[in-house]
Amino acid sequence: MLYYDYYQSPRGRILLVADDQALTGLYFAGQKYHPRIDRKWKRADKHEPLRQAKRELSEYFDGKRTRFTVALAPQGTPFQRAVWKSIASVEFGQTITYGELARRAGRPGSARAAGAATGRNPISIIVPCHRIVGSNGSLTGYAGGLAKKRALLALEEGVQ
Repeated sequence: MLYYDYYQSPRGRILLVADDQALTGLYFAGQKYHPRIDRKWKRADKHEPLRQAKRELSEYFDGKRTRFTVALAPQGTPFQRAVWKSIASVEFGQTITYGELARRAGRPGSARAAGAATGRNPISIIVPCHRIVGSNGSLTGYAGGLAKKRALLALEEGVQ
């Protein structure tokens, strides 16, 4: 069973999705790869993983949280999960390149593949793909849009 609810962030409405024990998705409204809500999903504003995610997101946007502790269960290929795990290790307020991300995920020289996996990250913000940048430091690609990526990086820069 999957559960869902919405969170109204300063950057727009976010769909949160969870299984029985962990968050499986966090999607900005209108972002690339935004899932359709299945009839079998249950809207549950009191479901603990969703409540915890909303609480932690509020703290993040208020500049009071730099690490998330909500349990995560993203679904993807082994390579995608390795990339997402590597993304999750990028510290608050820091950025790395797609090339560095590929190296950390165990596939040096696979920056494009790491970029594709990054684009499929189902748990934006918490798995902070906004912290991944182009080889020259430019802001490239973000499923939620470059304006949101810019805003999230600016938020983190202002908190430090």
